[in-house]
Amino acid sequence: MLYLDYSRKPWKRVTNQYGGNENLEAIAFIKRFNEVVHGRHPGVLTIAEESTAWSMVSRPTYAGGLGFSLKWNMGWMNDILAYFSKNPIHRKYHQNNLTFALLYAFTENFVLVLSHDEVVYGKRALLDKMPGDFWQRFANLRLLYAYMYAQPGKKLLFMGGEIGQWSEWNSNQSVDWHLLQYEPHERLKNFVRDLNIFYQNEPSLYEIDFSHEGFEWIDFGDFQRSVVSFLRRAKNPDDFLVFAFNFTPVPRYHYRIGVPKWGFYKEVLNSDSALYWGSNVGNYGGVHTDPIWWHGRPCSISVNLPPLGAVAFKPA
Repeated sequence: MLYLDYSRKPWKRVTNQYGGNENLEAIAFIKRFNEVVHGRHPGVLTIAEESTAWSMVSRPTYAGGLGFSLKWNMGWMNDILAYFSKNPIHRKYHQNNLTFALLYAFTENFVLVLSHDEVVYGKRALLDKMPGDFWQRFANLRLLYAYMYAQPGKKLLFMGGEIGQWSEWNSNQSVDWHLLQYEPHERLKNFVRDLNIFYQNEPSLYEIDFSHEGFEWIDFGDFQRSVVSFLRRAKNPDDFLVFAFNFTPVPRYHYRIGVPKWGFYKEVLNSDSALYWGSNVGNYGGVHTDPIWWHGRPCSISVNLPPLGAVAFKPA
């Protein structure tokens, strides 16, 4: 709607009165639409599926934006699925796929999307995109969901993804609920359920989603071991979470992470828990800080990172 030359051949180019390719009438309509909807129904969300470089899609019209509440982050989706589809032995060469989205994450009010369009038209279901053997595919998918929920931005997970459906989505039939009779699928469903509960209970995951104050890298440069770690912060400066992700099937024991505060850090999330059909590599409930300067911080924790796993810690 935004462009006059969308899907047109170069020789059929259409311009507006100023010589540009912007559809001025459509832009005016979109702005007015958002003004009316938000004016008459405060709290309603309007969400744009927009994948070009058009700026200020989710900014107010009075500030020059289009007025949408949120915008789909199609770049994040493409990068993250490209990364997870690779064999873990090659992931160290593609760490930028994990980190690049944070360069522009706060330019819009983004939604991280794993939508219907990623699981149709021969693209394969999410579980089927994952590399490795049967166990590793489920571990990779849990890792993907954990990374998605931990990142800044709202979340969209399409139906069937929460149970690990193998087949592509088909609008003419039901989700494959019969898969829940099998333990791996039932445990994956439980993990997504617990992720949602975890998300709701932790203000640091949603209070400052659209500003850099809510996110802080700890280390994004350990590409050799395919590990990243970061902080998510709430409005209360003492309320934060420490996340660490291991994108290989090799457990990382005694992995040191710099943290901003002394004390005991409780393990509040582990995607590798036996409850979720994982290998149960963990940290026995939590870890104490050591007086070792690390990652530019005055203290640190030594943790066990499970294979193809995500862990989160919260200061007690």
